[in-house]
Amino acid sequence: MGTTQLESVPEPKYWHLKTVLSDALDSEFAVGEILPNERELAARFGVARATLRQALEQLELEGRLQRRRGVGTTVAPPRVGVAVGDYAHGWTDTSAEDTWQTVDSTETAPPAEVARLLEIDPDTPVHRVRRTRMSHGQPLAAELLYVPAESVPGLAAIDTPSGLARARTVLRELRRLELEGREQTVELGSARADDAKELDRLPGAPVLLVTTRYVAQGRTAAVAVATYRADTCRLTFGDAGEELLAG
Repeated sequence: MGTTQLESVPEPKYWHLKTVLSDALDSEFAVGEILPNERELAARFGVARATLRQALEQLELEGRLQRRRGVGTTVAPPRVGVAVGDYAHGWTDTSAEDTWQTVDSTETAPPAEVARLLEIDPDTPVHRVRRTRMSHGQPLAAELLYVPAESVPGLAAIDTPSGLARARTVLRELRRLELEGREQTVELGSARADDAKELDRLPGAPVLLVTTRYVAQGRTAAVAVATYRADTCRLTFGDAGEELLAG
């Protein structure tokens, strides 16, 4: 590869570098190809490594790059369209190629914001079901579903240990409720260590946080907080399929 020096530009240098790098990705690299290390890239473009990191982070946020543990920075494939309306976060799973896999369940006090949505005291234990959304064998999202005891009253009479069996029982009892509606919000965040491991990402990687409040019997029956990979997911909402892209 030749050497390209950046001239003085009115826009932030990292932003201009991002554009130059994006053009290089289109013309010089294939999907999945590993980029040269930061030292080589910084030398090629005549910038400080801090500037280079800013540009790489922006490209990762836009879904052009992926940082893979133990591999390095690679060119990302096109984003996958992922529906988060209708049945995607409903009581039932989606198609065989795009499913929620139940992992386990524990009883724990919910985060303060979840407790507020559930309209319960933050110290009140709830059932927390952990699920992973898969597509074609690849993880797209990690979800924590918080279910208060009053939403699954029949669970008290069922002797099921913690773990996967308990999680499936919580979901089965929850599905007895008639879902009346849902409210969803989405925001950009950074992957926590446990979510990053589950999604095969590095801690701090950009993610999309989708919070869903489920309404049944005139009250909040459950709250789900799903962490989606921002580098590979293009979220769609509602019947019209409106799209939301990270970045």
